[in-house]
Amino acid sequence: RAIWPGSQNAIGPAIENGFYQDFEIAGTVTDEDLPKIEAKIRELLPAWTHFEKKEVTEAEALKEFSWNTYKTELIHEFATGGKTITFHNAPGLIDLCKGGHTEHPNKDINPEAFKIVRIAGAYWRGDKNNKMLTRIYGLAFDTKQELEAYLTMLEEAKKRDHRKLGKELDLFSIRDEVGPGLVLWHPKGTIIKEELERWGKETERAWGYQRVSTPHITKADLFYTSGHLPYYKDDMYPPMKLDGDEEYFLKPMNCPHHHMVYSARPHSYRDLPLRYAEYGSVYRYEASGELFGLMRVRGMTQNDSHIYCTQEQAVDEFVNVMKLHEYYYKTLGVHEYHLELALRDPKNTKKYHGDESMWLLAEKLMREAVARTDIPMVEEIGSAAFYGPKIDFIIHSSIGREFAISTNQID
Repeated sequence: RAIWPGSQNAIGPAIENGFYQDFEIAGTVTDEDLPKIEAKIRELLPAWTHFEKKEVTEAEALKEFSWNTYKTELIHEFATGGKTITFHNAPGLIDLCKGGHTEHPNKDINPEAFKIVRIAGAYWRGDKNNKMLTRIYGLAFDTKQELEAYLTMLEEAKKRDHRKLGKELDLFSIRDEVGPGLVLWHPKGTIIKEELERWGKETERAWGYQRVSTPHITKADLFYTSGHLPYYKDDMYPPMKLDGDEEYFLKPMNCPHHHMVYSARPHSYRDLPLRYAEYGSVYRYEASGELFGLMRVRGMTQNDSHIYCTQEQAVDEFVNVMKLHEYYYKTLGVHEYHLELALRDPKNTKKYHGDESMWLLAEKLMREAVARTDIPMVEEIGSAAFYGPKIDFIIHSSIGREFAISTNQID
């Protein structure tokens, strides 16, 4: 606020190798401003001898942050939820925060071992219906040498950035004339894509999968049956009105269509497990700030499968899918990955479909399956799909970012 008067700070957690802070800034921030921000931090740091924690009432907190709409929203939320409201103060700074800071910033933070590195856009609370904020990222290490080593690694990693290689090797492009997040595969890139698909089809046939093929657009009624409407509507492209007033949507997932294939005729328990697979084209209206090369797009061909089995078969099938994922990663030379068990938020059940017993059973079966692997796993509360818990395989890219590369679910 000393640099851009009238600005409002939102949230700013610690992340791997550093931190970020979101702001509504009265003005424009560019990369040229980053050294100015760094210099201001170094100017303030010597006076930050300690952080003082103070519990306050809702009224006290609202009075202090009457100028900040984001803090005000959080204060009301904390008070309604019965949470303790705490400030952390240092000379020239008061912030709404639960704590966990270093005790003596001026001694514990090496002024030569941090760097403000980039800016990005981020919607308040991750909701594209909210205001776009400016997110400022920083790095923080114990020593200057560690910071310099990390910056060197980032520079080397940029040479392996798939967006850069895709252009240099003439593999793919994303053109404004077509639309953000919509990939054009060039001849060389198409060869790679088709060879991977051929290998995948041969592999999955050997693992007992049958291939199906489904359309790109579908009547709205099917998505109401599946729950994608209304739960997933914000991530879907707007509907098309055809055949009079009939609404059709570009499909964001293949699940309902595979279920239609399965339900087209009766099945005996002797048919199970029944494994369907498809390279299906799906379309998702991802927020523009989340798009990233081939890793976050709006149109993609998804190697998707659905397995229909008895409850007694579920754990074995789940484990086999994870083994198939591991086989693909090992073959492709991807060795750094872990699992994230995405669970529902028990405090916000309205965003999830289905009953309590269904969720508890799915979580139980997944935990049994994961217990039979030696892959590292963390739990993420609130990250479940609207229709069930899931396991995400998270890979570590050559440029130091993490991506969810595949998902395994039970519903």
